[in-house]
Amino acid sequence: MSTFAARTYQNEYLPIGGSEVNAVVTVTAEGGGVAGEVRAAEIVVVDTSGSMGAPAAKLKAAKRATAAAIDCIRDGVAFGVIEGDEEGLRVYPLSGPLVPATAESRTAAKAAVSDLFADGGTAIGSWLSLARELFDTAPGAIHHAILLTDGKNNETSEQLERVLADCEGRFQCDCRGVGTDWNVSELRRIASVLLGTVDIVAKPADLEADFRAMIEQAMGKQTSNVSLRLWTPQGASIAFVKQVSPTIEDLTTRAMQVDPLTVEFPTGSWGDESRDYHVCIEVDPRAVGDEVLAGRLGLVVDGNVDSQALIRAIWTDDERLSTRLNHEVAHYTGQAELADAIQEGLDARRVGDTDAATFQLGRAVQLAAAAGNDATMQLLAGVVEIDDAATGSVRLRSEVADADEMALDTRSTRTVRVQETGP
Repeated sequence: MSTFAARTYQNEYLPIGGSEVNAVVTVTAEGGGVAGEVRAAEIVVVDTSGSMGAPAAKLKAAKRATAAAIDCIRDGVAFGVIEGDEEGLRVYPLSGPLVPATAESRTAAKAAVSDLFADGGTAIGSWLSLARELFDTAPGAIHHAILLTDGKNNETSEQLERVLADCEGRFQCDCRGVGTDWNVSELRRIASVLLGTVDIVAKPADLEADFRAMIEQAMGKQTSNVSLRLWTPQGASIAFVKQVSPTIEDLTTRAMQVDPLTVEFPTGSWGDESRDYHVCIEVDPRAVGDEVLAGRLGLVVDGNVDSQALIRAIWTDDERLSTRLNHEVAHYTGQAELADAIQEGLDARRVGDTDAATFQLGRAVQLAAAAGNDATMQLLAGVVEIDDAATGSVRLRSEVADADEMALDTRSTRTVRVQETGP
């Protein structure tokens, strides 16, 4: 099991009458030991609807990628493969619980995958329901799935939400859309609820490398059931809790009450890694010189508190102190604004509001340049022509490839870590 450490970054000084306390808490996990000693379960869910056969290269690439993923599953990990059309169907194993990975079971699974063919529609909720049932056959393990689709879900949003409610907390799921005929917001919603990632794989030939990377990362997870436990004093309220690195994810609505002053936010499983969280707490204003503990953020690992970080508030009439921007808080506030600007800009572009789209995407360029977010700058350049990044002067491109727009959309919440400014 990994050892966790938490460190707080904030300007604790508030002006007279000030009530909003902001802090970035960096959580680091390391020293988890040998990954092979950790129980894990893995399922690959492959879309086999009719559209996967048009062109045939999509399903062929999906089968190669699934076979590559199976090869990356370490010995002893319980695994299975599901195919999806109007319903979820077992590919391997055909019955019974998930099967431990061995040379023999991998060979059998890959043979079964090679026989897949494209036919039918798309009912993602039923695929996820079957995955949940199969994960239940491997209790006590870290549960992770890969979901691949090339189309839009044929179920109602209400049907999908009911399934997601059943699956939440039962397993994590990384979602991938191949081609450009799938719905970004749909897969983003699934990945968000199931604490996974979402991305586009525009070229089927790139699926194999992407599947390998996802499985290798999953195999490195060593600790499950990690939550943030946030205590706030009487009279205080939590404005928001957001993961801000490596991606932006608002955790606020996932709060689970522990006691009248304490809530927990699930974060899924961890390997050796570091994540940043932006916490905003509203407290009652105090007199100059007063200091209070505005919050205490702890890490709950398999039911035990592992580490904690303190969030403080001190009231001052010294404007130099109260207006000082904390580097980490300012950085991630800008990164969140960047993600919002991209989303709003793309939404405006889709409905033909060129003025709003130009303004928002120009602001996104300005923020990405200021943060040194080169990857996002490259994606923005596929949608706008950049005249001056520093001022956000851009022009909308008259022709934009669907893959470029979807890549910007899916990756809009990826952030860059704050640069160190010294001791």
